Amino acid sequence: MVNENSHADKKILIVEDEYHIAEGIRLNLSLQGYQAEMSLDGAQGLSRWEAWEPDLIILDVMLPVIDGLSVLKAVREKNEKLPVLILSAKGTPEDRVQGLSCGVDDYMVKPFVLEELLLRVERLLTRAHWARAEMEEGPRDACRKRFRFGENEVDLETAEAVCAQGEIRLTDQELKLLSIFVENPGRPLPRKLLLEVGWGYSRFSSTRTVDNFIVRLRKYFEPEPKNPRYFKSIRSRGYLFDPGGNP
Repeated sequence: MVNENSHADKKILIVEDEYHIAEGIRLNLSLQGYQAEMSLDGAQGLSRWEAWEPDLIILDVMLPVIDGLSVLKAVREKNEKLPVLILSAKGTPEDRVQGLSCGVDDYMVKPFVLEELLLRVERLLTRAHWARAEMEEGPRDACRKRFRFGENEVDLETAEAVCAQGEIRLTDQELKLLSIFVENPGRPLPRKLLLEVGWGYSRFSSTRTVDNFIVRLRKYFEPEPKNPRYFKSIRSRGYLFDPGGNP
């Protein structure tokens, strides 16, 4: 995972009663560039949520004072959109169903893989950002549906494109990947984030999947696919979409 400056305005609250777990998560989120704070019981977590207004909550279920599901229900009474990720030792199907029924966005079971947790956090924040943008912008107008870069033009609604190869129709997955880039111009996107958002990543998936689709997009839209101007590889970081085609 990459420490990106764009994370600096994102606040994450960790509500976890095991100090060493909470502090480990807080430290790793801070290393990624996030603002992260922790609360060690449910009552403290609710109080900090109301005062600090975080962008995401990581929530344990078995908490002292007020349990995690009660915390979640209280949050949902006032905010239905705030991303909440449950991180719990309770991992039976019944536990997951109960969490989902209370309004949780994602559910991870302890012990957990740190890299996967960081990836899920980034995925939830990315989706929340897109949802807010859609609400603020309202329905896409004709200019938004038809996206141009260089000599290329793509209709994001019909999946039809005009490029050096003439008129083509993108597959659903090609369009999904391209849409992720269009929504994040100039931002390096890690392969694993692209997998998570575009394919529903699991740690058994191969990031080579993303590489293969990038080859396709370059073949369609790059004047010189082996010397890409728009879909650039950023070493150790992933891919960046540069609609201006800058050198």
